Amino acid sequence: MRADRLLSLLSLLQAHGRMSAHELAARLEVSPRTIFRDMEALSAAGVPVYTERGRGGGCVLTPGFRTDVSGLTTDEARALFTFTGRGLGMDTQLRGALSKLLARLPQAQRSVADRASATVVVDPHGWMREQDVPEFLPAVQEAVWQRRRLRLSYRSAADDRVVDPYGLVAKAGVWYLIAARDGEPRLYRASRILAATVLDEAAVQPDRLDVEELWQRLRARVEDRPTRVVVALHARAAVAERVVRVSRAQLTEQPPDLLPAAVDGWVALELAFVAAPAAAAVLAGFGADVRVLEPASVRARLREIGAALVAEYATTEHAITEHD
Repeated sequence: MRADRLLSLLSLLQAHGRMSAHELAARLEVSPRTIFRDMEALSAAGVPVYTERGRGGGCVLTPGFRTDVSGLTTDEARALFTFTGRGLGMDTQLRGALSKLLARLPQAQRSVADRASATVVVDPHGWMREQDVPEFLPAVQEAVWQRRRLRLSYRSAADDRVVDPYGLVAKAGVWYLIAARDGEPRLYRASRILAATVLDEAAVQPDRLDVEELWQRLRARVEDRPTRVVVALHARAAVAERVVRVSRAQLTEQPPDLLPAAVDGWVALELAFVAAPAAAAVLAGFGADVRVLEPASVRARLREIGAALVAEYATTEHAITEHD
């Protein structure tokens, strides 16, 4: 996470005073360009850092500067203690770290932090959405932090695979593993991992790995898939919530937390599916309780499914009658 990297960068500069961008990039395993961006972010936050060009230059922290938790403003203390990490699988660890920080705060900020933590609830999960709790997240985290290869059994794969972990992303309460297979970075949803074993082999990673930039590229690739279809449909009010819940695993975008009001017993929905076949496969299970308005490709696929079912069960009924 970038916040962790900024703290690490500041700690290195506190310890050494001056370091080259290439040295910092090597220590933090990012590109020099990322280091310069982080220096700008620290400077914008009021940290007295600057860069010098030429021989003997580099990234510099003004001598005498030290971070002190007692220097937190009231607003900063409130913001820090409002977030507790709920839903990210690190509740206990983060609460422990915040408790240690709380003990170091002056009394005024401590009271503000206590009130913020007690009165604000941060819940990353949407309405009518089952919590995404990956069983093997601890093993995946360990592999990422220890830079070890992982053997995965994945829901959509026929066989196990060995991957090189790059990093983890928590998006809207859902964990994703960024890992390479045969050198190609891919996204793996942590809750779809059926088994995970940390191997005693060092993970192979690029020399200048920037997980944040890689995540942006992979996310854009998913969002720009040409197979994505937006399905406009009407669902009977009694099943509308279930339609959304069952569809979630095949959606590229999360639907609204609150569903529209029903009109004449029907709820109008727009759901973005990964592909037309996936949309038809999910919606066919609701039979006449769902009416697909568009696109034509999904309507056509539903007709094919319906015709195949009629043909199959008409034949089966005939066969049973003959045997009777």
